[in-house]
Amino acid sequence: MSLPAAIVFDMDGILIETEPIWDKVRRRMAAEDGLSWPESSTPIMMGLSTREWAEHMTDVIGIPGTWDEVARRTIDGVAGEYASGGLPVLPGAVEAVRRMAGLAPTAIASSSPRRLIDLVVARLDIGDVLTVTVSTEEVPRGKPYPDGYLKACELMGVDATRSVAVEDSTNGVRSAHAAGMAVVCVPPGFHPPADDTLQLCGAVLEGLDDLTEDLVRTLAV
Repeated sequence: MSLPAAIVFDMDGILIETEPIWDKVRRRMAAEDGLSWPESSTPIMMGLSTREWAEHMTDVIGIPGTWDEVARRTIDGVAGEYASGGLPVLPGAVEAVRRMAGLAPTAIASSSPRRLIDLVVARLDIGDVLTVTVSTEEVPRGKPYPDGYLKACELMGVDATRSVAVEDSTNGVRSAHAAGMAVVCVPPGFHPPADDTLQLCGAVLEGLDDLTEDLVRTLAV
């Protein structure tokens, strides 16, 4: 069994437990503006690009301002939470990235803005083993579209259909699957994917410690 051409990690919900932080900041903004929060908005926004989720906040939730003003306000709030509460690194995250980087070119394809990706990579001290990082700000469409994963594979010069993605969210799994990648899912406790989404995955793991060389070899085409 051969190794995959590349291994691409999602960031939020895979390397750091930040989806609840994004949700907390967005709900707080709505409350500050006297607006109610539709529960359906939380899973809808997971994996979207910055403009897509910011437009959801303005158009659906009613947060005042342009999409870029709302995005800056949200990102400032998330960065503040990172600074005040520490970065919630998930168990085995750094070790998994370094372990996979020892096998194949390794990247991050995240819906977070570039500012936060760079902050997390620096704080986790994994920049030396990442070949590329891609934000969905830098591609036409966010997850569940395949653009971010395809861009990461293009920058690494590898075939996406011979590569593995490591994801947690519904939009993320569907994005990687649409790119033709084998998908490993580590479902979060926070809005895990439904069974029909998990059926798109080559493997569903309890944690990143289970992301092993033997496993990714079974997924390589």
